[in-house]
Amino acid sequence: MAETPKIFTLKQVVSSIRKTIDERYKNLYWVKAEMHKLNQFPSGHCFPELLQKEDGKILAQISGSIWKHNFERINKRFIDVVKEPLKEDTTLLLQVKVSFHEMYGLSLQIMDIDPNYALGELQKERQETLKKLQKEGLINLNQQLTFPVLPKRIAIVSADASKGLSDFMKVIETNDWNYQFFTMLFPAYLQGDHAASSIIAQLERIKKVQHHFDCVVIVRGGGGEVGLSCYNNYNLCKNIAQFSLPVLTGIGHSTNLTVAEMIAYRNAITPTELGDFLIQAFHNFAVPVKDAIKRLKVSTSNVTATSILALNNTSKLFRSVVKQSVSSNKQVILSSIKDLENNIRVVQLNQSNNIQRLEQGVYRNSKLLLASKKNDLNTSSQAMANSADALFKVKENLLHQMEQSVRLMNPINVLNRGYSISLINGKSISSENKVKKGDRIQTKTATFSIDSEVVEIENSKDE
Repeated sequence: MAETPKIFTLKQVVSSIRKTIDERYKNLYWVKAEMHKLNQFPSGHCFPELLQKEDGKILAQISGSIWKHNFERINKRFIDVVKEPLKEDTTLLLQVKVSFHEMYGLSLQIMDIDPNYALGELQKERQETLKKLQKEGLINLNQQLTFPVLPKRIAIVSADASKGLSDFMKVIETNDWNYQFFTMLFPAYLQGDHAASSIIAQLERIKKVQHHFDCVVIVRGGGGEVGLSCYNNYNLCKNIAQFSLPVLTGIGHSTNLTVAEMIAYRNAITPTELGDFLIQAFHNFAVPVKDAIKRLKVSTSNVTATSILALNNTSKLFRSVVKQSVSSNKQVILSSIKDLENNIRVVQLNQSNNIQRLEQGVYRNSKLLLASKKNDLNTSSQAMANSADALFKVKENLLHQMEQSVRLMNPINVLNRGYSISLINGKSISSENKVKKGDRIQTKTATFSIDSEVVEIENSKDE
């Protein structure tokens, strides 16, 4: 007979598991993991999702827990060290206790988090991004662009409520020299999990209308280095390096440059300093121009004064020479006038004789030509009269012949030769106008008409 198996309740099993785990994992352990979601509840407790990834694949996953009093302590320390609160999607070094609960299962109870490790992870990402960009030859690509002489049209990537944006706009809009700028804001997140993708999206928008701008400015207020982690993001830095306009950054910190700042055309510690750089670009153009204008005015005045003096001296000399020339050539001019008058009279006399001879020649030639044309006209008139008579006689004979043909074809002449014609309804009988029995027909001769009724129809043998 089979032995009856021992049966345990579920509570007995899970209690045994908890007891075993409590006895096996008595110590605290430091664990490196990515906090995927923080999952903070209104009670203040957090139940984060902890992951380990490799090449984008999840190798391990477990739930965690941070009780309210531990979270407040950890978060305060995080803010003191890294200048930002604890956030999601960050690789952290966690001090944990392995815990098993009959209702909630296995989890890691988080007792502490090392904030300095988070800073180290940021530095690691920075080095990896630099290495990739160096390998692809993108480090200095944006810095090789030609900066506009007057950067008047500026596309700004910032948050509309950013203190850094306010400082930047104050510098360029209230400058003492009244330099005018055209600016357009492309709002984006400047820190946090979505900052990199948000800034990239706005760069793509600017790229579509880049012909309207001279440069791109990325500005934000100050913050801790964790807040700047997005500026070490490889995709964001690659977009900045390959952008077709110079990209200027002023993201508000003074130490440990981010990769985005290193590969940008120009970086400034603060937005205010970046605004001063743009003002200086105007200075670099305006000051030499103003100096050139001053030198040009002085040179123009000197040249004008020298030219006026030379012109006055030349005018005096010219008047003197003209007077002497007029006086010495006055007699020559008078003599020339007399000679010209005599020559004109001789030419007029000669031309008058020539005109008279031409008039006589034209008169004689006109009479001869008129007589010749008159004879030609008489000859042509006689020839036309003779031709017309002959043509009339030919046409008259032709007309008599046509009249005779028409007369012969008159139906009356046919009937006079003994023929008759039968009609039905006033039309001659034919293959198109046939008769049938009972129809009334009319037969005409030259002297009388006969009305008759069709009694029988006999087809001819030819048909």
